[in-house]
Amino acid sequence: MKIGFDKDKYLKIQSEHIKERIAQFGDKLYMEFGGKLFDDYHASRVLPGFEPDSKLKMLTHLKDDAEIVIAISAIDIEKNKVRNDLGITYDVDVLRLREEFQSRGFLVSAVVVTHFSGQPSAAAFQARLEKLGIKTYRHYIIEGYPTNVDLIASDEGFGKDEFVETSRPLVIVTAPGPGSGKMAVCLSQLYNERRRGVKAGYAKFETFPIWNLPLKHPVNMAYEAATADLDDVNMIDPFHLEAYGTIAVNYNRDVEIFPVLDALFTQIYGKNIYKSPTDMGVNMIGFCISDDDVCREAANNEIIRRYYTGLCNLAEGEDNEAEVAKLQLLLKQANLASEYRRVTVAAKQKQESSGEYAAAMELPDGTVVTAKQSSLLGPSAALLLNALKYMAGIPHPVKLIPADMIEPIQKTKVSYLHGRNPRLHTDEVLVALSMLSLSDENCRKAIDCLPMLRGCQVHCTVMLTEVDRKVFKKLGIGLTCEPVRKTSSSYRKFSLQ
Repeated sequence: MKIGFDKDKYLKIQSEHIKERIAQFGDKLYMEFGGKLFDDYHASRVLPGFEPDSKLKMLTHLKDDAEIVIAISAIDIEKNKVRNDLGITYDVDVLRLREEFQSRGFLVSAVVVTHFSGQPSAAAFQARLEKLGIKTYRHYIIEGYPTNVDLIASDEGFGKDEFVETSRPLVIVTAPGPGSGKMAVCLSQLYNERRRGVKAGYAKFETFPIWNLPLKHPVNMAYEAATADLDDVNMIDPFHLEAYGTIAVNYNRDVEIFPVLDALFTQIYGKNIYKSPTDMGVNMIGFCISDDDVCREAANNEIIRRYYTGLCNLAEGEDNEAEVAKLQLLLKQANLASEYRRVTVAAKQKQESSGEYAAAMELPDGTVVTAKQSSLLGPSAALLLNALKYMAGIPHPVKLIPADMIEPIQKTKVSYLHGRNPRLHTDEVLVALSMLSLSDENCRKAIDCLPMLRGCQVHCTVMLTEVDRKVFKKLGIGLTCEPVRKTSSSYRKFSLQ
């Protein structure tokens, strides 16, 4: 994978900058952490060299001074809201996050149930947490939030919230996803700390958009593509431009809420030290891009990937026409077409020449390998084998997995597990390769090449199953698929004897 981001520089200067911000306020800093603290695969795709857990590694430099508070909305608990990337509900993710943070040596001091108004499922979740010995607090819905500043910053507003007891100078407020009430938790704590005579400050850590990159830089446009369903829009920060005469990039929600935050900070402290929403941020990630061309290319691929994802979701019956329309507009603004990705062209050509569903992968040296589905393998599984053979220097005609080993697996899938698709998926191919690697040198060489596929690009002319998509994601491969559903007729070409 071509590297475009200096992760070591990031770990150093980002942690130093946060320390400076803590010192700026004196006693305590509440830092709202937007995005994912780990599992940040979007950042790792558009900034090659950034690792999915780079932010968490950065925070280990501050571990002794930091504690984590996890916010979850009672409304999301009631709705059983699901994290699409992991397929688990927000309440389950709270426990996962806590366990993950603690395993890295972080103090997780509390969970805050926000937007609480007596929801039974939220009350039950709180009781469950308390049985596990987890301190849990309730923050309530405030009428007119966030514009009714006089009520919000009063004993009838934030004053009614349960005060979250913390002990360290840096309090990181994070959540399973957007809309969980992280900012409100921070502001409530500021108000109640002030009542207790404690000087506390607020900062925001938001990775994207990157404030010191141009508005139409592909990395920033890729963020718009990633949040097309939220209708976020990148824009020049007008407050920053007015205050300093310099251009900084932010997004619409932060710009729109800043006048309200300005009034709240003034109400709580008597003044607001921040002159713009960009001022509130502590993000130094833009200073750590080591190869702009590499990041531009990666971000362009991500925009196209998001577009194909939107098309496939639409083909699956999701009501996301507006999202797809926005993605199409972003493609035009970025002067991109699907043909930008060599693998898209190669996969379509392979299907046209073979008459079968096909897939293509661009390898680290620029070589594009292709594969088509057969009676034994789906196109993605066949592609993975072809790519590994190329990387390991194994001649293409060599069969890594004998047909007489594949056929019993197929029989089990169809005859005993009542599956409709007999062809092997990518995970099944990898399991077979792993078993054969104990006695077959070629299979061992192929398996050893798996890490080399990280950062590669793949396109398939048919939508893949969730299993195949997850395998490519875990391997760090950028996958796109045509919005074409595999028909049952494609299975009729195969029959068990």
